Amino acid sequence: MAFIDGNYDNIGYADLSDFFYVWLRRTLKPIYPTLFATLAVPKAEELVATPYRHGSKEKAEEFFLEGMKKALNNLAEQAHPAFPVSIYYAFKQSETKQGSTTSTGWETFLEAVIQAGFSIDGTWPIRSEKSGRMISNNTNALASSVVLVCRRRPPPQPSPQWGEGAGGGTISRKDFQRQLRREMPEALEAMIGGSEGASPIAPVDLAQAAIGPGMAIFSQYEAVLNQDGSRMTVHDALILINRAITEYLSPESGSFDNDTQFCSAWFEQYGWNKGPFGEADVLARAKGTSVDGVVEAGVLESGGGKVRLLKWKEYPTDWDPTQDERTPVWEALHHMIRRLNEDGESAAGELLARMPEKGEPLRQLAYHLYTLCERAGWAEDARAYNELIGAWHAVVTASHEVGHKGESLELDL
Repeated sequence: MAFIDGNYDNIGYADLSDFFYVWLRRTLKPIYPTLFATLAVPKAEELVATPYRHGSKEKAEEFFLEGMKKALNNLAEQAHPAFPVSIYYAFKQSETKQGSTTSTGWETFLEAVIQAGFSIDGTWPIRSEKSGRMISNNTNALASSVVLVCRRRPPPQPSPQWGEGAGGGTISRKDFQRQLRREMPEALEAMIGGSEGASPIAPVDLAQAAIGPGMAIFSQYEAVLNQDGSRMTVHDALILINRAITEYLSPESGSFDNDTQFCSAWFEQYGWNKGPFGEADVLARAKGTSVDGVVEAGVLESGGGKVRLLKWKEYPTDWDPTQDERTPVWEALHHMIRRLNEDGESAAGELLARMPEKGEPLRQLAYHLYTLCERAGWAEDARAYNELIGAWHAVVTASHEVGHKGESLELDL
């Protein structure tokens, strides 16, 4: 396990230590003259991207990248190819602008890891930070720490599948996208389904964890080449990886009914607010349903030329999916959220036992809606979907304890 203090621009520890250094120097300099030779703590070699030390943000980023590359190169030279290297990295929470979620420090660090000669096998977020600590108040503070599982990238090997230079050499942008489409769905399913004996990864951590399998494809090659022959950057690779995640979780991926596709698209545009009936009618027709049909399903309110999605708190408490002739996944999901919040995991499990065939679509839709809420800044709504996924293993266990007929849900979700 390699521990690297690569906090990018979060905290200048050398600056903070000056507070104690000036007092310690007065008493300990006679005992440790070399250690306390300077008037303040040396800062030139501290690996932090602080613009005020380097003249600009660009120069600070370059300093951080070059310094991190040297550290990682030393690590790569010492690493044995038969064993993985785990790097524990703390990064600042991402920022979402115009629908694109980015983190400059994270991208810079990944670039350094790859340029050092590593391929990345996985990225696993660890919820190591307390959200209520003082530094988090009203700031974009550290949200997670990440463990990167890396290996030394093998030398280029000819491959009949990808052509000369593959397997450590170069690959085209088109082939990279092809591999993402082929391999990412299986990796994402393992994450949202959970491995044997483990709970699924929470939606709040999925975007970070899912970078692992995508970067595993990208980083196994010396370079991914764009159409003009230039090298694809980590930033551009992450855009394609995030796009693959979005496509997999999208209700239009084929796993959802027409009513759910309409509700998801309407929610993305209007949330729980009212919108024009005319727009709803056009959207419903495009999704293969109708406004009246969605109203009949019990998830939409229509009147006075306006339509509005019902919140889960407005759903009836006596709903029984076995007696409902029109049950879109959207409706089932929000009934599950209401039951979980009002009556607990056992009650939610009892409800799931009555519709076991909807278990997989329910999880997938919860992840998708969490992503929409997170990008839109709807924290309260996002929390409801995240909490359902967090309790999913217990809910499924409760559903099996109740017992149900028909298709059973696997316990190793």
